[in-house]
Amino acid sequence: MPGEKQKDSAIEEFGLAISLLLRRIRANAPPEVREFSWTQKAVLSRLERDGPATAADLARAEGVKPQSMGTALAALEEMSLIERKAHPTDGRQLLVKLSDKGNLLRKNIRAAKHAWLNNAIARLSAPEQAMLFKAGELIARMVEEDK
Repeated sequence: MPGEKQKDSAIEEFGLAISLLLRRIRANAPPEVREFSWTQKAVLSRLERDGPATAADLARAEGVKPQSMGTALAALEEMSLIERKAHPTDGRQLLVKLSDKGNLLRKNIRAAKHAWLNNAIARLSAPEQAMLFKAGELIARMVEEDK
């Protein structure tokens, strides 16, 4: 078992490696996406994954104030990436959903990230790839347990 200093150093290096990986993946997203705020990116991803939602639901899910979510949604709507439609059971609310343009953008983002990751992983040996995929399972478990 490594000493406490070695463990702290390993944890620091691990965090830095994860941060660098995320930056590299984001850097390979389509150029227009790089200018989006974190909230805008999260909204597009959440709408793609979970489907239509109210602005209040999105704000709660992303842990931002309703006013901040309103600003993010207004910008996405101005870019024609989202649409608002009447809620089917509550006429006082609007549901936010991805537009066709928003769906296409999400598809392009996914393809660009996947292409970069695929190329990066292809440069590893087969045992390294297996180790990386096992580490991915462990990271997913860590994140799920922290919810």
